[in-house]
Amino acid sequence: MSVTLDILVEDDRWDLDAIALRAVDAALIGAGLEPSTFEVSILACDDTRIAALNADFRQKGTATNVLSWPSDERGAIADGEMPIPPRLPMDAELGDIAISYDTCAREAGAAGKPFDHHVTHLIVHGTLHLLGFDHVRDGDGALMEGIETEILGKLDIPDPYS
Repeated sequence: MSVTLDILVEDDRWDLDAIALRAVDAALIGAGLEPSTFEVSILACDDTRIAALNADFRQKGTATNVLSWPSDERGAIADGEMPIPPRLPMDAELGDIAISYDTCAREAGAAGKPFDHHVTHLIVHGTLHLLGFDHVRDGDGALMEGIETEILGKLDIPDPYS
């Protein structure tokens, strides 16, 4: 079974259901978790909305591709270690992701990547953030990038970091 997704579409250009389900399921499986036991909320928006969210929550008044708000702090204690896994049933709701159509389309075009591949990568990335993965410290970043690349490879999506 699959993760439970709550997708709020604020920008009608998005057709996110299938991509999001595939990406979140793959990220959870890649992290060694059973998708059917978790819930994730996704806001499918545009650059104006994500810039406002970025300003409110990160004090950066510019648009970005994806933002994540984990429901609990799960980050690794030591740099490069696996994050603390969610505890069930209290951690079933992993958190929220916002993704901007404008930035995703611009980045995919500039990189010559299929739009759905780039969006899948960003949703996998956002889901891993909900699970406590991060890229602030070098070891954590290397771990997260390796797991992302492995997950995307299983979805037949080329390594976005190469």
